[in-house]
Amino acid sequence: MSARLYVGLMSGTSMDAIDAALVSCDDRGTQLLHSHAHPISASLRDTIHGLSHSGPDEIDRLGPLDRQLGGLFGDAAIALLADARLAPEQVCAIGSHGQTIRHRPPSAGHGQNSFTLQIGDPNTIAERTGITTVADFRRRDMTAGGEGAPLAPAFHALAFGLEGHNRAIINVGGIANISLLHGCQLLAGFDCGPGNTLLDHWISRHRGERYDQGGEWGAQGRVNAELLQQLRAHPYFELAGPRSTGKEIFNLGWLDSLLASHNGLAPQDVQATLAQFTATTITDALLKDGSNVTEAYICGGGAHNRDLIERLATLAPGVRFATTEALGINPDWVEAALFGWLASRTLDGLAGNAPVVTGAAGPRILGAIYPASKL
Repeated sequence: MSARLYVGLMSGTSMDAIDAALVSCDDRGTQLLHSHAHPISASLRDTIHGLSHSGPDEIDRLGPLDRQLGGLFGDAAIALLADARLAPEQVCAIGSHGQTIRHRPPSAGHGQNSFTLQIGDPNTIAERTGITTVADFRRRDMTAGGEGAPLAPAFHALAFGLEGHNRAIINVGGIANISLLHGCQLLAGFDCGPGNTLLDHWISRHRGERYDQGGEWGAQGRVNAELLQQLRAHPYFELAGPRSTGKEIFNLGWLDSLLASHNGLAPQDVQATLAQFTATTITDALLKDGSNVTEAYICGGGAHNRDLIERLATLAPGVRFATTEALGINPDWVEAALFGWLASRTLDGLAGNAPVVTGAAGPRILGAIYPASKL
């Protein structure tokens, strides 16, 4: 099969930008060719945050935001192709994750009422770009009894698996997830817990910064053992098997409820404790479910947090840590590349989920197709 070009679009829990990746897909794999980070304004980010939790007049707030984000996702794809000097007709399709507004998975006890919702109208993306767009990747898996997340492990296995190597691929975005690979076989994958989301919100509150550059502020603090124990006592960490989570559970409101019994705790000590919390929940998952793993590769924004990586290496001394750059894909663009790959799977009529990860009843073709206008 000759290589075909796809665009992947991703906006995660951190909402720091829309990540756009140009990838080529063929029977040899997926190759990252070009990338672009498209800004999200502070006011739009606040609007998204406001809709991520229950409140009044939600439908009338969601409708315009859905279209506005669709336009912004379309603009991200157009900017990417301009940078790459490509015309829209040279691209087979866009795969858009959209922006998650709610995620209520079965593992959180929602049962038949489970649902997941991503916005960023794919009709608007297809209309603005003139490129067939594939979106809404999570709901089919959830309808089949799965978590709808994480979707990355199936891609991780194909992109990073290597016979004779036991690897973990750890995506540290707003929420952290892990893929456990035995050679090219995907053994398991799940959300470990918070990645950057609590760290980012805490430093924003106290220092007005969007993230802790290199983990420098957290590195200055001291871990509070009592607070760390309270954080780790959340029932999510008692779950086994397919599981996923999000900011619906791990948010500043939850953190504030725990801090109420810690008057006088210095903000940088809270930041250090949150960093240790993220590192501990990742290594707990790594050592419990992947005891034979000797190599771990990090992607997502957490790949730039030197303090976090040092904490991981200390907690799991038998594991060699690096970023996915060592495996050929820049850690900032792995998730965007994933959605380009998922678009290719959908158009080829191939499954995009991994039932061993999500718990779905079986492999499913994911996403809905919004054709480019050819009339």
